[in-house]
Formats: sequence, structure tokens, C-alpha cells
Amino acid sequence: MTTTATNRAQNRGLLVLRLGIGLMFIQHGSLKLMGGPMLWEKLGQAAGNFGITVYPVFWGFLAAATETLGGLFLILGILFGPSCFFLMIVMVVAATMHLKRGDGLQGASHAMEMAIVFLSLMWIGPGAYNLGEKIKSRRKT
Repeated sequence: MTTTATNRAQNRGLLVLRLGIGLMFIQHGSLKLMGGPMLWEKLGQAAGNFGITVYPVFWGFLAAATETLGGLFLILGILFGPSCFFLMIVMVVAATMHLKRGDGLQGASHAMEMAIVFLSLMWIGPGAYNLGEKIKSRRKT
């Protein structure tokens, strides 16, 4: 495969990865957002594993909003690095919650795997097919 063909294949692969993971996070996050303050409080209590015990409703809402908007930004390729960073943080908190709750590696593995994916995507970037690049190029002209 030529370098150009390899680059196209890698960019298509990143697009598929962004679309698939982004859609899943929009779905998971929007259900949590619609759960309202009672669910947000439950979600936000996971921050207690890091000593953050104040305002659990706020932290739960922030986690749900991060999953939803982070998934959207992942798909679009805008604010990509910050979105991946905050999604990774949410996944680290979720994995820690599962481990502290006694769910073991089986219960925490999904969140741990996604944290690794988001860390990797921060370094790799969104690929060529993203709205962020189009916005940057329009601002320059």
C-alpha cells in the first residue's frame, strides 16, 4: 500500500472509530442527562472516591454532559483534544467507582478500556475527516 493509500485508510479508520464511539457516548450520556437530579446525584457520588463530596448533583450532571457533548465533539472532530481528555477523566472516575464498589476488573474493564482509547486519541488526533480542520481553514481565509 502506498503512503497516500495508507493515510486515507488510517483517516477512514479514525472516522469510523470517532463515529462509533461518539454515537455510543451520546446515547449513554443523553440517557443520564434525562435522568435528572436524582440520577445526577447518584453519578456524582463517584467523585467521592477522589475526596470530592460536595455538590454531587453538579458533578453527576457534568459527567453526563461530558459524555453527551464529548460524544458529539468526537464525531465532529471539534475541540477534540479537550473532549478526549474530559471523557478520559469521566472513565477513570467510573472505573474507580466500579473497583471501589467491589465489581472487580470485570465491572471496571469497559471504563478502563475507554479511558485508554481516549488517551490514545488525544495523541493520535481526529484524522483528516473532521469539522475542526474545516473551521480552522475558513478562519484563515
